[in-house]
Amino acid sequence: MRRVFAIFLAVVFTAALFSAAGVWARESEGGNMHIKFSTWHPPASREVKTVWIPMLNELKKRSNGRITYTLYAGGALGSGPEHFDIVRRGLSDMGYFTATWTPGRFPLADTLSLATWVDGKDVAAKIGNELYEKDQGMRKEFEGVKVLELNGCIQAFIWTKKPARTMEDLKGLKIRSPGGHQTNYIKALGAEPVFMPLGEVYMAMETGTIDGIVTCSPLVLAYKLHEVAKHGVMATFGCVTEGVVMNLKAWDKTPEDLKLIILEVVGNPFAITGGLNRKSYQEMITEIKEKGVEIYELPKAEEKRWFARFQEETRKWAADLDSKGLASKQTVELYNHIAEQYGVSCEAFPPEWHK
Repeated sequence: MRRVFAIFLAVVFTAALFSAAGVWARESEGGNMHIKFSTWHPPASREVKTVWIPMLNELKKRSNGRITYTLYAGGALGSGPEHFDIVRRGLSDMGYFTATWTPGRFPLADTLSLATWVDGKDVAAKIGNELYEKDQGMRKEFEGVKVLELNGCIQAFIWTKKPARTMEDLKGLKIRSPGGHQTNYIKALGAEPVFMPLGEVYMAMETGTIDGIVTCSPLVLAYKLHEVAKHGVMATFGCVTEGVVMNLKAWDKTPEDLKLIILEVVGNPFAITGGLNRKSYQEMITEIKEKGVEIYELPKAEEKRWFARFQEETRKWAADLDSKGLASKQTVELYNHIAEQYGVSCEAFPPEWHK
């Protein structure tokens, strides 16, 4: 009799669990959520106007209003280098961060910032997302957050106050670097890298504290650097490794059906919104030229000299990380393979590494 009663209690308890799970699932499916989204981009920038606001509105639209948001742009929640931890600690639920601004923290992810000809963030995100999915070592660098999208940004050029068309012209110039490989590239060309917040670059160039900057075209326009840097050289320096991440607790609380919408939209916000894609890139270059900036295209012989220096930096960087137990050469080879599939050329890839 006791055994029958015990079985009866077990059945009732199990049924209650399944019932509770069913209620939780229905609530999860039908719940709403409010996303606090943070980015270091200035409120009036192309990134905010053509990517982040349209992306957040698309989340709201596809969820029939169940996803709402508050946007924190610029330094509202902290400086640019702090944005990964702003999300990780939960000050915001979702946000855009730049890995390259925290040297040594995401070593394998720096592969995405190698000197590569990428003229659209939509393409950069496709490459970055595929590398993240396939490279287990790189995935470990982002434990503690939910990675929604990863990219290597749009190719950066060097922008200077005075014309600098050869390595000899660059010798001794002080050039603001975003960090990572770009710092090594600047050194390799004979210039002196200087790191400072983007918001300080305009004044530094105006006063002569620095002679130029390595950055991408959207940021030239966002920070009005075209007013102080009237000369650009069209030779890719790569850019920085960036992406959209979500706080793990916020992700875990997200209703399951809304997770699917977030993955669809935020997985490549540039493709979804059309912001900062290849067409936008050409428009930005045209706009910069119209603002009086001369953009110089390197002759092939000089370009080859620059890129040979970049390739040597890749060899040294990979050897250093490999000596520390990180399979960086393997990651770079995988990156180059993925990039080539999208018609993208990595100029910093040592030619002898081709398999």
